[in-house]
Amino acid sequence: MSTPVTRVLTGITPSGTPHLGNYAGAIRPAIQASAQPGVDAFFFLADYHALIKCDDPARIARSRLEIAATWIAAGLDTERTTFYRQSDVPEIPELCWMLNCVTAKGLMNRAHAYKASVDANVAKGVEPDDGVTMGLFSYPVLMAADILMFNAHRVPVGRDQIQHLEMARDIAQRFNHLYGGGEDLFVLPEVQIDEAVATLPGLDGRKMSKSYDNTIPLFEGGAKALKAAVARIVTDSRLPGEPKDAEGSHLYTLYQAFATPAQAADFRAALEGGLGWGEAKQALCERIEAQIGPMRARYAELMAHPQRIEDILQAGAAKARRIATPMMARLREAVGLRMVAGAAAPHAASGAAGAARAGRARIVSFRDEDGRFRQRLFGADGAELLLSEPFGDPKVLNSLGRSFAERDLSGLAPGADGHVELEADGLRWARVPADRLAAVLEALAQV
Repeated sequence: MSTPVTRVLTGITPSGTPHLGNYAGAIRPAIQASAQPGVDAFFFLADYHALIKCDDPARIARSRLEIAATWIAAGLDTERTTFYRQSDVPEIPELCWMLNCVTAKGLMNRAHAYKASVDANVAKGVEPDDGVTMGLFSYPVLMAADILMFNAHRVPVGRDQIQHLEMARDIAQRFNHLYGGGEDLFVLPEVQIDEAVATLPGLDGRKMSKSYDNTIPLFEGGAKALKAAVARIVTDSRLPGEPKDAEGSHLYTLYQAFATPAQAADFRAALEGGLGWGEAKQALCERIEAQIGPMRARYAELMAHPQRIEDILQAGAAKARRIATPMMARLREAVGLRMVAGAAAPHAASGAAGAARAGRARIVSFRDEDGRFRQRLFGADGAELLLSEPFGDPKVLNSLGRSFAERDLSGLAPGADGHVELEADGLRWARVPADRLAAVLEALAQV
């Protein structure tokens, strides 16, 4: 029995250089989860989101490279997963606009980030929307587009992002209701909160964060910078030989994050037995370096050859677009941005882009001008092969269409008028000219 596939999507905003807390709290657990059976993992650099927070082009460009190199060096399998830059998938901002058109402004008014900006402005006595950009205001819609484009089932987030996932579900439900024609165009994503993921303390015991300037570098500065940072970890005044409170020690918490249970137990026993803080810090450096050292060498190699990073990201974008392009075609059809009936498919596509547009044969449902529901069958080359009869009930139409994709139709023969009637249970799905029947049967076999 095959394992059901769950699509999990994670976005990483390139707004700085990753530190040890990022690795233990996000990068390592995400990479481990992506290797589990039945997980179809999508990781992307959310560089459009970075524009909301950062107006320094050089910093964004550098951060995109550093973060991509960090994930690859940390062991992300870019063959097994889909690893791409948000800005390399043009279907995402196109979908974002469609979602903007069905999203109520009132919903965005309730977004935590926007409300926090307004509250801060009111407290300062300035205009409520002072400094608020449309990027900040509509951030949750772009996040919804990131998720819904690939119909992710689960999205791992921190608790501060739960509201955005709930908004994505609201937007998806609204779009499905307006344009789905009785079927769900979008999966409703589920929030995934990883309670067991480590939140590492920084040098001063607070959560490790750039905003507190209390971070330990992951790769930047090499082993020397790691040792210097660990040396600045705040400890109490107990001298060597005096028992230490391991549970209350930030040093012990950091050690646990990079040790096996047996190694952590030995370290705890040593601290409670009087191990000096200097020796303890040296042991922590050695434990972290054993895991990080080999990755740092790989990171340095990638940063010295940025074209290798670019090649990996472009391959990931092509993989992502093999899903995004036919999905966008389906959505354009659903909202009415469709070709005129009977028009030939465009032939400008070529090479890899052409292959992405071609995709595979598909049945697309839509609501006609008179309010009834129809389906179109498209071949793998994007050409329209069939237009169904109109139906008042979209569920009947969808069920009928699926039934023809599952039937053996090889024995069909044209009638006196040169057309083949595709009928089942007394209902006619479509009439097909005899000279197009072979192409229709081939396409149905691929749906």
